[in-house]
Amino acid sequence: MHQPMPESGRPREEVLQELAAFGREDPDYKAGRLWSLVYYLGKEHDAFLAEAYQAYSSANGLNPTAFKSLKRFETEIIAAVAELHHGPADTCGVVTSGGTESCLLAVKTYRDLARARRRVRRPEMVLPASAHVAWFKASEYFGVKVRLLPLTADLEADVSRLPRLINRNTVMVLGSAPGYPHGTIDPIEAMGRIAQERGVPLHVDACVGGFILPFMEQNGEPLPLWDYRVPGVTSISADIHKYGYAAKGASTITYRSLDLLKYQMFVHTDWPGGVFASPALLGTRPGGAYAAAWAAIQHFGKAGYRELAARTSEAVRRLRAGIDAIPELAVLGRPQGPLLAYGSIDKAVNIYAVGDQMDARGWQVNRLQHPDGLHAMVTARHLDVIDQYLADLQEAVATVKANPRLADTGSAATYGLLAHVPLRGMVRQRVLDMFAGMYRAGGGDLDLNADDIGGKLPLAERLARWYVKRKTR
Repeated sequence: MHQPMPESGRPREEVLQELAAFGREDPDYKAGRLWSLVYYLGKEHDAFLAEAYQAYSSANGLNPTAFKSLKRFETEIIAAVAELHHGPADTCGVVTSGGTESCLLAVKTYRDLARARRRVRRPEMVLPASAHVAWFKASEYFGVKVRLLPLTADLEADVSRLPRLINRNTVMVLGSAPGYPHGTIDPIEAMGRIAQERGVPLHVDACVGGFILPFMEQNGEPLPLWDYRVPGVTSISADIHKYGYAAKGASTITYRSLDLLKYQMFVHTDWPGGVFASPALLGTRPGGAYAAAWAAIQHFGKAGYRELAARTSEAVRRLRAGIDAIPELAVLGRPQGPLLAYGSIDKAVNIYAVGDQMDARGWQVNRLQHPDGLHAMVTARHLDVIDQYLADLQEAVATVKANPRLADTGSAATYGLLAHVPLRGMVRQRVLDMFAGMYRAGGGDLDLNADDIGGKLPLAERLARWYVKRKTR
């Protein structure tokens, strides 16, 4: 059980020491061993962000007329993003708490736009099968039905199937630049032409790519058009706390015109507390995040971001070359940007078992399904560890190939089972039950079977054990 609020306050130094100790079992991201979640450039940059954040940590962006400093940060951030993405003169937008909020806002905006202008009552949106999971969360939150656009063999959105998925209830189409699972950039130009012809908004999810693809292009790398240079693109989401190297939570959503942004906003005129207007989902908006995002952009400038993009591209190039040099592995799809995924092309090598071996060597890598694979979101920091990663990857593949039974143990067995288990609705309910149990006050046990070792097993492994037991009853 976690310690509740103490009866008496504790000394600050004691609290800070315990606070630091809590992180001992966290991933070793500072050494470049983590391949997602964190965008770390070193202690000096962290300290810079912390100082900028602390200067405005008590400021609140709820009322833009109160903290004019925060509104200035937001205005300059949106102006920088608009320029970066080749936005027209009327480009507008807001800073959000993260990519998920940006995605949710786009769905809310286009649902309400279609409701007001076209009287759509059963809203639908077209998402590539590789769309980030935040879009499916938005579907559930805002009651917008998803129509899935299949992927090509290269794991890009199959634009040839798009026209038949658009109908009178379609409120928006989505493209990714790049998609999170495979790092592929969807054919935004072709999608834009179709969206324009059908009079449907096209949002580009550049939460991953928005602060690196432009600088890769400036460095001379050939990339397809994906931003406001494509006439059909009506809005773009881009995270500053990813490749903008700002503090967590800072993202942006921009629109081609104010006429679109207005449908994102909330206004209530009859509240006893006064007339209320809010531009995004949050009420209180953390000033520290705005200040740190503005500070990061000002610190790096275009030249600094180009240098970070060049280091990242070199790390990606070396990673791809190293994977290509391992006969049992292959990169999935045609990634264009800072991330990629790879899988096994040798039946004797289970890719999830390779992931287990990499974990055992101190790396933390994410697993993918449909198709099975391992994932790497590459940052400039990873350039320092690429050689060691590839050496360990080669050893991991050799170990798995020499010991095929490793596929039946550890998380390899877990992920192999969960990636291919039928009855997804039943599995969803069980995941919901288990996941919700993790949020009891005090972190109470999860009321699972005795072999759960007190609730200490990873969620996926608990789920796998439950499913195996259910099958063998």
